[in-house]
Amino acid sequence: MDDTDRQILRVLQENSGQSISDIARQVGLSSSPCWKRVNRLQADGVIQKQVAILDPVTLGFGLTVFVSIESGDHSSDWLLSFAALLAEKPEVQEFHRMAGDVDYLLKVVVPDMAAYDLFYKELVAQAALTKVTSRFSMETIKSTTALPL
Repeated sequence: MDDTDRQILRVLQENSGQSISDIARQVGLSSSPCWKRVNRLQADGVIQKQVAILDPVTLGFGLTVFVSIESGDHSSDWLLSFAALLAEKPEVQEFHRMAGDVDYLLKVVVPDMAAYDLFYKELVAQAALTKVTSRFSMETIKSTTALPL
């Protein structure tokens, strides 16, 4: 990967909906070589997918909750089962296995506290968890999907 690839990735991270000719102009290439580079970056798995980032509040998802989970079971079978359970929950935007005093961290988006309460009750009924701690986001100060290239 060279500097031109990195420039293309920076442009795509800001707005992947641009035409190839617009991207090419911004990085100093003609359209055909730019298109080939983008296709290679996709084939190599550097670009995993291109999505639209939606405004959760406008769409009625006004509550973001960071959920710390501790489990008494650390087996791979338990993790596979827990991961399958969470894969079925669209409210879970992120699911991380952590190092330290917390085993897992979830980012959950829901319309309101009542919806989170329902999510929480279902979660603890469906999975054997030792401790669940919920932290509610008061305000999003910074949110980005862009990597610091």
